[in-house]
Amino acid sequence: MATQRYSVTPHPIETLLTWVKSGEIAIPEIQRPFVWDAVKVRNLLDSLYRGYPIGYLIVWRNPTVKLKDGSLSAGKRILIDGQQRITALIAALLGREVLTKNYETVRIRIAFHPLEKRFEVSNPAIQKNAQWIADIVELFSPDAKLLKLTKAYASANPNVDEDAIFSTLENLRKIINNHVGVIELAEDLDIETVTEIFIRVNSAGAELSQADFAMSKIAANETYGGNLLRKAIDYFCHLAVAPEFYGRIEKGDPEFARSEFFPKMAWLKDMNDDIYDPSYTDMLRVAFTSEFGRGKLQDLVALLSGRNFETKQYEEAIAEESFSRLKKGIITFMNKTHHDRLVMILRSAGFVVRRLIGGQNTVNFAYILYLRAKAEGLHSDDIEHLVRRWFVMTMLTTRYSGTPESEFDQDIRQIATHGVAAYVNTVINAELSESFWIALLPQQLETSSITSPYFLVYQAAQVKCKDKGFLSRDITVHDLLLNSSDVHHLFPRKYLKDQGLSRSQYNQIANYALAQSEINIAISAKPPKVYFNELIEQCQNGKKRYGGITNLEELKENLRQHCIPEGVFNHLADDYNAFLKERRKLMAAKIRDYYQLL
Repeated sequence: MATQRYSVTPHPIETLLTWVKSGEIAIPEIQRPFVWDAVKVRNLLDSLYRGYPIGYLIVWRNPTVKLKDGSLSAGKRILIDGQQRITALIAALLGREVLTKNYETVRIRIAFHPLEKRFEVSNPAIQKNAQWIADIVELFSPDAKLLKLTKAYASANPNVDEDAIFSTLENLRKIINNHVGVIELAEDLDIETVTEIFIRVNSAGAELSQADFAMSKIAANETYGGNLLRKAIDYFCHLAVAPEFYGRIEKGDPEFARSEFFPKMAWLKDMNDDIYDPSYTDMLRVAFTSEFGRGKLQDLVALLSGRNFETKQYEEAIAEESFSRLKKGIITFMNKTHHDRLVMILRSAGFVVRRLIGGQNTVNFAYILYLRAKAEGLHSDDIEHLVRRWFVMTMLTTRYSGTPESEFDQDIRQIATHGVAAYVNTVINAELSESFWIALLPQQLETSSITSPYFLVYQAAQVKCKDKGFLSRDITVHDLLLNSSDVHHLFPRKYLKDQGLSRSQYNQIANYALAQSEINIAISAKPPKVYFNELIEQCQNGKKRYGGITNLEELKENLRQHCIPEGVFNHLADDYNAFLKERRKLMAAKIRDYYQLL
């Protein structure tokens, strides 16, 4: 039987609030933005008033760290699970402001109706109604006099029973005496185990990750500027999505605006490109992996705690160095030139809109590769060539879709050993062999997923090759992707449905072509044999029915750009499966030719 590695102790809410105020429990200002709405805060207070349980809190005391003078220092308690509940309590009972998921600082005011014994989110109507106590914070103030508050309420509400009001308010005040179970994890648990617990135990909200734990560790540290670094990460990611947020930071957080980080992200206020809008997980992965040469974020948590991987001890010097290196990695990540170069490389490979990118981790490692190649001093043209080819290879092989951290860790360690160029070329030659292009890729193209990486790369290939839209004389695939376009079914959907084919059959990506909406509408549900023969007639008599092509050679070139076999004019027009098989081969060949251009 496994040894229990935790203790369970009930503590009054008043004690927990005292720990928060004193810093005994680390709940930094923006450890995680407060994601509860005010109604949930009201419900929490109501549960406490009625004596209902509100769940356990889970804390872990940071490992004992060896200080520079050789002495030992016990760490603070880190709140593993329960931050939203604790934050709700300090907001409602202590009047603390909270930072919302929109990065707005707000006060949550909960009102109480002593006669009806119910809570409500305070609003202007309640504030004008004398029967309500508009903000219960006044009841929990250290200077609050319950008798004085009762008389003030009775004065505003004649004919109420003062004794009953006093008793009700007294019962409300007593909720801070309610006990909450605190599960404290054993201090000697290793980082990996605590990380796993952290990910598993979140009982009331979104799934947590190792990145969440790392962000908690960063924010909990004030000694080496972790709390400010956490703000920098959060603000950068928010600005990348909402540039207009810049002014709000400037006015709402003047302390951060004076920091060294704020000027380094000022360029985002004028940036409207969404090719790479990183989350804090993306930012951490890139900064950590590129700077530390490791790919697992649990290692970052360990290093920020001062873990010496050789001695298995915790040392302050390692924690200090780790925060310094992470800060360097974050600042490098924020660099406008680096970001612009990465986006330029992706665009130059044909990925001109966000929806072509696919999984974010393919971009993350492309950025890591760029930063490492730059650190190695490679020529800019060589860097672009390597990053483009690696990025597309990882999309085609779905390299980072399964266990990205393990793949990141393996790749970055091999890069450290062999160098960027040698490793990239070795992996590409192994992954994109002759059999991949000839046999495997055509098989992978047999899918109905419009977000399939193979279809995304195929569209990027069309952009790179400057292909025109299906049956378009002047409008390019690039134009269609940037604006409105239809994914046209070469064998019309209704035509195939009428033949009894299922959704997964008629929605094969080998049946797709990007087209102008008016061309798609004009073709409608016509059988391929009909409208392809009409296209030949269009080229013979010049009467336009589908697009503006009136030259037979130009039509054939357009079909070639879209990998449509010429057999569609005769035998393939009646054999959908044979058509798909032939087109997949042509699409795979096009992707291969495109890859050679990178």
